Amino acid sequence: MREYYFEDLQVGYRYSSPYGRTITEADNIWFTLLTNNVNPIHFDKKYVEENYSGPPFHGRLAVNGLLTLSIAVGLTTELSAKGFMLGISNVKFIKPVFHGDTIRVECEVIEARESKSLECYGIVKLRGYAYNQYSDIVLEFERTIAVPKRECKKRDT
Repeated sequence: MREYYFEDLQVGYRYSSPYGRTITEADNIWFTLLTNNVNPIHFDKKYVEENYSGPPFHGRLAVNGLLTLSIAVGLTTELSAKGFMLGISNVKFIKPVFHGDTIRVECEVIEARESKSLECYGIVKLRGYAYNQYSDIVLEFERTIAVPKRECKKRDT
């Protein structure tokens, strides 16, 4: 895993997750139950077959959107492994995700500035896109992270 610092993440920098994540039925049902989501579109096959037999679901259980978002953010955490997340915004669920879909993420730095309150950090905003195995965009989001400055690491050693 590469170490990223604020100086590496300037506006225009592009990142692609080095691997994808295939979402299983167990992932979806566990996540849905753990978060107390009672929408049967995520866990009741008979309900979905009866009520969502046409496109785009075709009677298939849909992956919980927050699980898709969590996986997408997770696939970008290499960028903030030495820092921390400040927020997520502008989330758009473009297409449904289904069991067996493999998600990968690409993102771009759209803002970068020095932190006003944390001397050794910069604030970086990323715009991310999650894709399925067919290269369809399934999710768009923005993520704001605090990333340490390289100069502070040198100072600490």
